Amino acid sequence: MDRSDPKPTGWRKALLLLRDETGGIHPRLIALNIAQRFLPRHRLQDTRASLFSWAGFEVGQGTRIATPPKINGDRDLYSKLSIGRDCVIDADCVLDLGEKITLGNRVTLSAGVMILTSTHELDIREHRAGPVQFSPVTVGDGAWLGARCIILPGVTIGAGAIVNPGSVVNKDVAAGVRVGGIPATQLEVLDRATV
Repeated sequence: MDRSDPKPTGWRKALLLLRDETGGIHPRLIALNIAQRFLPRHRLQDTRASLFSWAGFEVGQGTRIATPPKINGDRDLYSKLSIGRDCVIDADCVLDLGEKITLGNRVTLSAGVMILTSTHELDIREHRAGPVQFSPVTVGDGAWLGARCIILPGVTIGAGAIVNPGSVVNKDVAAGVRVGGIPATQLEVLDRATV
């Protein structure tokens, strides 16, 4: 038996187990969600963004949040979300903060956008969902993510890009293009005046 790395026993083991089991509980996030329940849906969007800042998330001035997005992540989730200035986050969005999500300035997330930063490695045939992998997602300035699109881990959306509604983005999107489909492919290069 290796004495330099003894297995925890008794109270120490119970405390470690309690810490592991409660790691996903975020008191500030719970308080934020309770406070936001008193705000009317699609109203007081600036106030909702201010509450996000109060809870510890980085939120730029002028950002509006229609309804609170569903957020999950580990203990360090507050440092894993960066929202720029003048962004719009519409209703029913999902932000997986297993790794960092960075939204540039003037980014629009339409209703139901899902941004994922975690997935599983491919494992043995009897259990394909192996260990969890994390990869950050970045959305460039002025990008517009259409309703119900899904952004997969490790993707970068370029500045001024548009993701069509219902698309699944599994690879980087260049700046100033429109993509769509499952998986998303480039549909057009946007005119500079519209970027």
